[in-house]
Amino acid sequence: MSATFFISPIIVYNTRMKNVGRIYNVSELTQEIRGLIEGGFPSVAVEGEISNLRPSGAGHLYFTLKDSGAMLSAVMFKNRLRGLTFQPAEGNKVVARGGLSVYAQRGSYQIICESLEAAGEGAILAMLEERKRRLAAEGLFDSGRKKPLPLFPRRVAVVTSPTGAAIRDILKVLRRRSAGVHVVILPALVQGDGAEQMIAAQIRRANRYNMADVLIIGRGGGSLEDLLPFSGEEVVRAVAQSRIPIISAVGHEVDTALSDYAADFRAPTPSAAAEAVSAAREDLLRQVRQYHSGIKDALLYRAEKIRLLLDRFTPDSLEQRLHGLLQPVLFRLDDAKENLILYARSVAAARRGRLNLAATVLESCSPLDILRRGYTVVRLSQSGEVVKHASGLAAGNEILIHFHKGEADATVKKVRP
Repeated sequence: MSATFFISPIIVYNTRMKNVGRIYNVSELTQEIRGLIEGGFPSVAVEGEISNLRPSGAGHLYFTLKDSGAMLSAVMFKNRLRGLTFQPAEGNKVVARGGLSVYAQRGSYQIICESLEAAGEGAILAMLEERKRRLAAEGLFDSGRKKPLPLFPRRVAVVTSPTGAAIRDILKVLRRRSAGVHVVILPALVQGDGAEQMIAAQIRRANRYNMADVLIIGRGGGSLEDLLPFSGEEVVRAVAQSRIPIISAVGHEVDTALSDYAADFRAPTPSAAAEAVSAAREDLLRQVRQYHSGIKDALLYRAEKIRLLLDRFTPDSLEQRLHGLLQPVLFRLDDAKENLILYARSVAAARRGRLNLAATVLESCSPLDILRRGYTVVRLSQSGEVVKHASGLAAGNEILIHFHKGEADATVKKVRP
């Protein structure tokens, strides 16, 4: 695609008609051109091949976009470089998106890149996104399908290129961390025509013959097109249907394939996949020591707790606990006794007062008390009848007079009614 741009004929015509006969200086003409270019192309997408790539010390990226017929200067500033999904290199065919700008000091124009993607990458990403949604709708990426990885696998199968860097990294890690693990290499193409079918076939073969306890599929880094086989629908379905737990280790940390979503575990690199299925002797020894220390501490704690419990049942402690239990009861008993004594005393005092009052009343009603005040009781000597009226006597009657102290016999001489 040519980097040639077209300015509206109406704008050119009007500009020419307006400025016929005018003599510009260089700056004025450059400003006119800048207004036309920057105003006419605020946002464009240009496809071309990267050349003359020049990273700057400030972190910006300068390069040239070219095709068979033209070249266009380009710059991508540091804050935009963070959003790149690939590392630009000489000869890469890319699509740059941004606005045109005139660099007055050099009398040239350039594109200020807002984004940069590999040519054709946008269509691939759209295709992958559509495939991801469709397979996710079938439940191939559901977390409930994930199988746990074995803690100590005896056999590890690896589906990858037998000559690539990925298998060398995996074997290096396994030799260092778990030399006793058996490794089965299932060779497959990892890019290009036929790679998707070969990877899926090797996954099915490993399951058919139960060749491993865990299966690693992956490769080293590459472009989006290079990683496409691991996003193939046949590979994703084979991963989802595998009875053997699968680790997907495709590319570097920033790379993502659809097999990552269907796999039981996603490793950022092939080396990380090997570390996930191997347990280093040092790690195991450290873990056993931690368990030993934890168990020992737990047993000592429980023994000390039991000793403290037994100490509570010695004779002295039992007696002390018994005193502790009885003391509140004795306090309550003493309080009840005191209350009872006080109540009995108050009742006795009340009864004593009532008795004294009754005795006083009784004594006030006693005949002896009357006699004590000087009165006497007269009786007939013969019958002993008390004489209440003078009419009950006659002259000559023998009477008996009772005093408060003593008695006297008398004879009635005369009666006066």
